[in-house]
Amino acid sequence: MSTALHSFIDIFDTEFGEGQDAVQLKKITIPIIQRDYAQGRKDPDVNRVRSRFLDSLYAAVTEKPITLDFVYGDIDDKGIMTPLDGQQRLTTLFLLHWYAARKQNIPAEEMEFLKRFSYETRYSARYFCLELIDYIPTFTGPLSKEIINQAWFPLDWKKDSTISSMLVMLDAIDAKFSDVPDLWDKLKGNAITFYFLPIKDMGLTDELYIKMNSRGKPLTMFEHFKAELEREIRSQNEEIANRVIAKIDREWTDLLWKYRDGGNGSSDDVITDDEFLRYFKFVCDIICYRNGESPQGKSNDEFDLLQRYFSAKNADSLKNIETLEGFFDCWCNIPGYDNPTDFLASFMSSTHAPGNILVENRYKIDIFEDCLHSYSDKTGRIRQFPLNRIVLLYAITIYLQNSDSISAEQFARRIRIVNNLIQNSEDEVSDRTDRNRIPAILSEVDAIILTGEIDETIENNFNVNQLAEEKEKIAFLVSNPDKAESVFKLEDHSMLRGQISIVGLDHIDYVDRFYSLFSCKWDKIDCALMAIGNYGQQERNKWRYQFASRGMLYAWNELFHKSANAGFDNTKQVLIELLSSRETFTDAELQTVIDTFTSSCEEEKVYPWRYYYVKYSVFRPAAYGKLSNSHASEKPYLFSVMQTKTQWSSNTYMPYLKAADDAHLSKDSMGQRLVYGDQHIICANDAYILRSNEDESIIDTVQVLQNESGIDIEDRIEKLKAYIATIVT
Repeated sequence: MSTALHSFIDIFDTEFGEGQDAVQLKKITIPIIQRDYAQGRKDPDVNRVRSRFLDSLYAAVTEKPITLDFVYGDIDDKGIMTPLDGQQRLTTLFLLHWYAARKQNIPAEEMEFLKRFSYETRYSARYFCLELIDYIPTFTGPLSKEIINQAWFPLDWKKDSTISSMLVMLDAIDAKFSDVPDLWDKLKGNAITFYFLPIKDMGLTDELYIKMNSRGKPLTMFEHFKAELEREIRSQNEEIANRVIAKIDREWTDLLWKYRDGGNGSSDDVITDDEFLRYFKFVCDIICYRNGESPQGKSNDEFDLLQRYFSAKNADSLKNIETLEGFFDCWCNIPGYDNPTDFLASFMSSTHAPGNILVENRYKIDIFEDCLHSYSDKTGRIRQFPLNRIVLLYAITIYLQNSDSISAEQFARRIRIVNNLIQNSEDEVSDRTDRNRIPAILSEVDAIILTGEIDETIENNFNVNQLAEEKEKIAFLVSNPDKAESVFKLEDHSMLRGQISIVGLDHIDYVDRFYSLFSCKWDKIDCALMAIGNYGQQERNKWRYQFASRGMLYAWNELFHKSANAGFDNTKQVLIELLSSRETFTDAELQTVIDTFTSSCEEEKVYPWRYYYVKYSVFRPAAYGKLSNSHASEKPYLFSVMQTKTQWSSNTYMPYLKAADDAHLSKDSMGQRLVYGDQHIICANDAYILRSNEDESIIDTVQVLQNESGIDIEDRIEKLKAYIATIVT
């Protein structure tokens, strides 16, 4: 016997075999042992399979003919074929041909062959097929409703899963093909064909047939995906198809086996389908970025990705298949390690350790497992894996694919550089529609991992400040290899996360002092810094200033990382002066620094703005460290304290007013006045003003004495308290 192309129409009465073994196919019967028809089931996965299959069939009758996969079956001596593989496709073709015949009013004798397709799974399915062939619908409404309303359709048939699936499929066929006027003619013209291979040609036995069909389960989404992937690759290169499918079945399944619980700890999960598809989507996104594009706005459906990158329609398909192989193969045999988990644990940790890069506590150390379990959500449509993790995982896979030319020591240094860049490029690691930097970032990662150098010719990739610092550190450690551990330890401090410019390489020996300082209470550190000098930074908008916080790491990160803020060098100078003052720090020692400063101000009766900041805690809420002053250079005493990141709110306040009389502070005025009956007090740079609520007219002015340099020579908060006492009395 030989394999040949057939349509659903011409396969009947075709003779298979030669001589005495020749047999004519008279009938196709779905046997009792076979699974139910499933392509019409109502669940998200089946909906996608059904939609994709019908799209392919629609394209076949409207654009270009299609050849489906092999159909395998056994033909007995009576000419009855029982399919081993292909039941679902054959059933859908049966329904499509019935629909086309009835839609075009084809004579009964021409569609008579449809009666030679039968279901034996249940008597109800068998009789449904017979009744359906003779039924002539009106096509005025949903086919399923018309059919269910017929006298020959018992209501209990709706409980038959095969029949209910057929009804769903008929509605889907009607919705898809209603605008094809010559559908029957297209089908007769072999628009849809398939290869048929008799089961005996495969050397299979009835026993194997029974085993393969006894599971009674529909094909999984992954089985459909794998079949389509194989078909697409095979149409381009038979050898590559054989190699890839063999890897999916063996090496890649072995790789993913230990991760098969899907991240939920279930020991009952014995497949790796979901893990494979999530990593497949990661590779597809990498291919997209490498092409200079973004996945944003594109379908994340695995079948769409398959067609987009691995079908013959893509000129780079074979190159993409090679990429897919490389990204899977590199995890299968990692030199010196039995599995990815052990390899990743060898250079990644959540606390500083020599030779390791730092991973935030919110992330898993095993980034490969994290990708397999969380790259997309349960629907498979929404990417959940953050871009910074995509870039890091990409860097690791590039090393693994080139581990024969990169030593473990070189990789440890290079992945640290990449990790530092990722941690300090939150705004830059972006694939927004108006600014997609990921293609350039991946190119920079390639350069760093493969050469150990920053490629300055690549524009608009990581943060420019961090790139400059990494370049400086590379050169520094070449000349000072003995300082490497000090540099890496400083990089790993939670306040710095890879950017050490606030301390600098010229003070790298202060690393232990920095750790000692930040083992103290943050509020003490804040006050000690301010006692030395005004370390704050002016933001780009010119009216908002960044200071530290007793409770939020965010504020310290903003201060210690170079940005568009003005004053970073001044912040560094103040910090270095504090670090230079002693080798270790305690809260008590910091309090001494604070007390020395405030006592000096009080003894000399000179009260600069920072005196109030240090003396009164209202200046330092446990918030974002934001203070507001549009005229700080001319009016240094008019800083308002914000408790949000960017805007004023009802919780904003003028700190002198709050310190003097919090009970009368008006939230309606955003904390800018103290209200007493029909009058209120506001602040000026050198005075307090009592005004009428009615017309804002000035009732009284309380001058704050200042020297010729415009610095207070009396404590303005104490003065306000005394004045309020006279008003209240």
